[in-house]
Amino acid sequence: MVSASAAWAIPAFDEVRADFKPSDTLILSREGEVVQRLRTDATVRRGQWVPLAEVSPALRTALVLSEDKRFFEHSGVDWRAASAAAWGNLWNQRTRGASTITMQLAGLLDGDWRQGPGGRTVAQKLGQTVAAQVLDRRWRKDQILEAYLNLVPFRSELVGIDALSRTLFGKAAHGLDDREAAVAAALVRAPNARPALVAQRACGVLRDMQATSGARPAQRATPALARVDCDALDLFTTAALQRRAFDASEGVAPHFARYLLRQRSGKDGAVPERVPSTLRAPLQRFAVQSLQQHLRELRGRNVEDGAVLVLDNATGAVLAWVGSSGQLSQASEVDGVLALRQPGSTLKPFLYAQAIAERRLTAASLVEDSPAQITTASGLYIPQNYDRQFKGWVSVRTALAASLNVPAVRTLVMVTPDAFHRQLGAVGLPLRESGDYFGYSLALGSPEVPLLHLTNAFRTLANGGRSSAVALLDVAKPRFAPALDARAAFIVGDILSDSNARARTFGTDSVLATRFWTAVKTGTSKDMRDNWAVGWSERYTVGVWVGNASGAAMHDVSGTSGAAPIWSAVMGFLHAREPSRAPKAPVGLARTAVQFGPVAPQPGSPDPRGGGQPLEAAREEWFVQGTQQAFFAIDSVAISAYPSSASGQNDAKKSAADAAASPAGLPPRITAPAPGTIIALDPDIPPARQRLQFTATGNAVQWRLDGKTLGRGPRVAWLPWPGRHVVQLTDAQGKVLDEVRLEVRGAGVVATRPRAGAH
Repeated sequence: MVSASAAWAIPAFDEVRADFKPSDTLILSREGEVVQRLRTDATVRRGQWVPLAEVSPALRTALVLSEDKRFFEHSGVDWRAASAAAWGNLWNQRTRGASTITMQLAGLLDGDWRQGPGGRTVAQKLGQTVAAQVLDRRWRKDQILEAYLNLVPFRSELVGIDALSRTLFGKAAHGLDDREAAVAAALVRAPNARPALVAQRACGVLRDMQATSGARPAQRATPALARVDCDALDLFTTAALQRRAFDASEGVAPHFARYLLRQRSGKDGAVPERVPSTLRAPLQRFAVQSLQQHLRELRGRNVEDGAVLVLDNATGAVLAWVGSSGQLSQASEVDGVLALRQPGSTLKPFLYAQAIAERRLTAASLVEDSPAQITTASGLYIPQNYDRQFKGWVSVRTALAASLNVPAVRTLVMVTPDAFHRQLGAVGLPLRESGDYFGYSLALGSPEVPLLHLTNAFRTLANGGRSSAVALLDVAKPRFAPALDARAAFIVGDILSDSNARARTFGTDSVLATRFWTAVKTGTSKDMRDNWAVGWSERYTVGVWVGNASGAAMHDVSGTSGAAPIWSAVMGFLHAREPSRAPKAPVGLARTAVQFGPVAPQPGSPDPRGGGQPLEAAREEWFVQGTQQAFFAIDSVAISAYPSSASGQNDAKKSAADAAASPAGLPPRITAPAPGTIIALDPDIPPARQRLQFTATGNAVQWRLDGKTLGRGPRVAWLPWPGRHVVQLTDAQGKVLDEVRLEVRGAGVVATRPRAGAH
């Protein structure tokens, strides 16, 4: 009697509905649209709960005809069918079971009443009978039928009509036709039967449906028609039972969905049925489309993977997260937003920002872009630019915007790798190894970072040096922490938005130039393995990575042909109807007109600035208050550009410079190279680009190298040759006026190559 008394504890319909848990979790966009369905229960396959009104009438009819013809007439137990079954058992006759839909539902709600391998016991039958009558009394008929359709096992791991219809028939439950409904009803009675048996039972159900359908008299069949229908149904059933159309994951944001659920499960362990997120569905679809379209255009260049991330500057909300190119990739499960890759030159903005904040440099400071070799514990470090060419003396604005490598390495020498390592950690780019581990290659992006952290670090620049975590759900106001000097962040943003400054490398019509205000930096890692474009507008920060998940190198893909077109397209979509204005300068900045000295100072010229073309065009420049100056030049040109001080020191320097430049003054001297200079040849750089310039004061001089005449005048060029050499400066009579010794190390010398490259 325990089972019978337990039958009175049947839950209410609303409780059963509330306790129903699909095997999949739906990720919703901020608009409420489903952007991803992700399987989270591997033990069973359940779809969503389907209301009875959304189940096709054909299936409702087929199920009642197959399982319980008097469903709408009895009170939970069909006593007429039970009597017929008992009479058949008495005479050992094979009859259909008397179990009604309501009784089966009672068994689904309470496992104590389910039929075991040896059949049900008397107590189980009694309890199930009582429970069915209680159900019928407490629940409406439509509720019973709805719950049954959602809880009944159909085949293998498939439970409920939503999972069945989407798997076997590739459609929602409301779209099932007569033939599909007959197969579904047949599976209820024999879930794991052979296809032939399922087809046979379905054929009987279909005939019953045709016989009871008054709306289709033409289908009230002759035996021949029924036989033909059954033959066709057999083929259809066999094909349907082999389908697996209901993928484990479906949508446009699979990688984001997995990351989001991992973050949630770490809190309370529960996985809800629906999870709202910060994604924008139209933006997510556009980002997926843009990535795939551009990678198709790059076919033949050995590039198949990519990732896109869009963040809201104010809140850190993830608006789009595309972790893979999908079917174009052989590693589509790898999330490119989280994968560790070399960022290349995208770290340079943080390096220059640190140098500006520490007042080591200004945006107008001149840095030398020329062949350089830096001695390290592991050998010579010889940085080189992306295009294997050198620009000479350039301003910091040009060096950063044009993504020149050698100036960046020279800047890191000033800042030191350890200090830059700490700065990267402050903006949200913690590295697994120390700054000394990476050495000076840290300036060129040799460590590995994920696109998620890199894009959020650029968002720190967009927010004036303030950092906060990204948000996956709609949350309260983010908690910002100071990570970078606001004035330096503004100056770096101003540089990265300057199309003219990056023209030396990217040209004036670069894809990086947008119709609205944006600041952007590209990057390419060693051997063309990774290509990046990360930048921000007034409201959004967008990061794009292009490469191969396998680590294979791309062919002829640069910053402007790889990631930049995708970045530009996504930015254009974001600002199709939304403006983007340049940020306001923070307190503590000064804007000053600046001029630059000549490219090649002319000794003896009456013009104190040399009379040559200026290194860069005059302009207005931003400075941290207290670091501004009006003129930037090299060596004696810079000295002579300023009036004397009260102490007379500048007068002395100017006189010395004038005397050195005048034949009537001090004796001519070699100004370059310096004594003891070591030159390292690079086999990857064309010889014409490696010529060494010898310069001296005075005009009536001649040069000798290792005792042999090299040339005349204040400047000569020499193609370096391995070995130790003596450079002499002589007058017209051959008298030695100055002498330096230098060493050239050949191309065969093993040198430490930079682990990450340029633009």
